[in-house]
Amino acid sequence: MGTKRKNARTLDMYERLREGKAINKRREAANFGVDERSIQRDIDDIRAFLCDRSAEDCRDTREVVYDRAREGFVMTGGESSSMTNSEILAVAKILLESRAFTRRELNAILDKLVDGCAPLKSMKLVSELIANEKYHYVELHRKEYIQDKLWDIGMDIQSRHLVSIRYARGTAPREAVRRVIEPVAILFSEYYFYLNAFIVEKNEQGEYVHKYGYPAVFRIDRIKGYRRMEERFRVTYANRFEEGEFRKRVQFMYAGRLMTIKLKYRGDNPEPILDRLPTARIVEQYEHECVIEAEVYGKGCVMWLLSQGSRVEVLRPDGLREEMKDLLTEMLALYE
Repeated sequence: MGTKRKNARTLDMYERLREGKAINKRREAANFGVDERSIQRDIDDIRAFLCDRSAEDCRDTREVVYDRAREGFVMTGGESSSMTNSEILAVAKILLESRAFTRRELNAILDKLVDGCAPLKSMKLVSELIANEKYHYVELHRKEYIQDKLWDIGMDIQSRHLVSIRYARGTAPREAVRRVIEPVAILFSEYYFYLNAFIVEKNEQGEYVHKYGYPAVFRIDRIKGYRRMEERFRVTYANRFEEGEFRKRVQFMYAGRLMTIKLKYRGDNPEPILDRLPTARIVEQYEHECVIEAEVYGKGCVMWLLSQGSRVEVLRPDGLREEMKDLLTEMLALYE
């Protein structure tokens, strides 16, 4: 798990370097709870990776250097726009594992990826490496073709049009409810693409207003009807929806109000908690246990908390603690 944590840290810094940001070793060490030597090793790993990329593709001239004026490491040079063979293979493996698409969609995407390999012998090798998984690929139950729908939704998010949808809920898949929504973000989690959107309704003045103070989550393959409306919505910069911040606080795409939970973890390695809940932080540390706080949206975290068994105890809020007690009592009754 320590390796996983290090990889996530290195990737985080790599992405920020690509965005033109400076990496200060002291601040990064404090942020990640490690010493500065660990941060230096991460930077050296990034440098080695860029060196390998440059040897593989001379058009990639990126390197990481120290900028005294900015008091940190920065990335200079230019990146090749084409994917390397190793990147193509990695993306192909991720797509196969995600089960995000129908077989028809997946085959079309993989064929285009493999066509990007060079030279031809590498194309053949990559095809052979993924052939078995491709052959045995299993679609999810009732998986639908959604690529065009994804693009249409993305265009409406960009143009800020209100949208009218017919949505089949999981509890009643043959019935569809109508909603008018402000689409704000597309997310992917646990095999499915989701649409984050604010449900709106007309007030007494005939204006569309938010029904709730937090966004709803719609599974895109359950959207049976989708119509762009003439009306548009406005978003101020201060009130804009940030999907990255939302994604850190939502589990299994169950939306709801934002709340702070406090957990007691029993064990010597709390990294599984910290990795699963990106907003988590240790507020109390003891010899073989610690207390962790995290911000989460809704009750989606309950399913994951139950999977942790006796290692995790919910301390706050009281309502969530009581809900956990009730669920555990019901589960125990099944085995009596």
